[in-house]
Amino acid sequence: MKTEKNIFIAFLLNIAFSIIEFFGGFFTGSIAIISDAVHDLGDAFSIGVSLFLEKKSKKGPDEKHTYGYIRYSLLGSVITTSILIVGSIFVIVESINRLFNPVEVNYEGMIFFAIFGVIINFIASMVTKDGDSLNQKSVNLHMLEDVFGWLVVLIGSIIMRFTNITYIDSILSICVAIFILINALKTLKDVLDVFLEVTPKNINLQEIRKHLLHVKGVKDVHHIHVRSIDGFNNYATLHVVVEKYSKDIKNDIREELEEHGIVHSTIELELVDEECKSDYCEIKLNSSHHHHHH
Repeated sequence: MKTEKNIFIAFLLNIAFSIIEFFGGFFTGSIAIISDAVHDLGDAFSIGVSLFLEKKSKKGPDEKHTYGYIRYSLLGSVITTSILIVGSIFVIVESINRLFNPVEVNYEGMIFFAIFGVIINFIASMVTKDGDSLNQKSVNLHMLEDVFGWLVVLIGSIIMRFTNITYIDSILSICVAIFILINALKTLKDVLDVFLEVTPKNINLQEIRKHLLHVKGVKDVHHIHVRSIDGFNNYATLHVVVEKYSKDIKNDIREELEEHGIVHSTIELELVDEECKSDYCEIKLNSSHHHHHH
């Protein structure tokens, strides 16, 4: 599996690097470097978890997990983003503390580390560039953020080297941390939406219903439920009222749904004179007064 091999290389690079970094941060007295170390360690950890869960998420459905293991991959994302959120809050608090109690910073050391950081993370981001899962994408995003974080530190350390203004270090680390925090919160929201079965962003129920009503033989559509399994693949269940049962009608409906990004659907067909028993899950979509035929 190419994706896994790439992620693994990135994982090793990151772990080795964040260990060197922590020492570097203490040695140079730079909180900006420590803040990047927190970030990198969070990334390394999340990549490890992603790797493990990515493997697990490839398993097909079994009796215990009838929907398969796809969401395990998302779980990695939850753990990671939580770590990044805690890490960045810690860095922000520490940096504010530093603003009031300045510490001597070794700028030459910082410049050296920052150059090193940009190079290592750039290699890692090249390695993780192509992949096909949400996990892979988030790993790559982390790598690019790391490159960005280090560029900021590099520029800052060069400015400080020539101006000797210490608080630039704290300001930089606060900026990097806030950037990480916002991204982590965004990711967390996306993942939680999937767990909470929120209708996926790219799905418009009105639109789908309209298109389905145009399918030959379809009289009415109700009880549409759409959820995403992993943030990419959407599943739908729906009731479709038809005049008479025909072999093609389900296939037509499935094809229509696939065009709307729904990969798996369970379709319940009802004849016009049948009464639909389950009222509790009626979503009121405008213009869909359901005439129950008795």
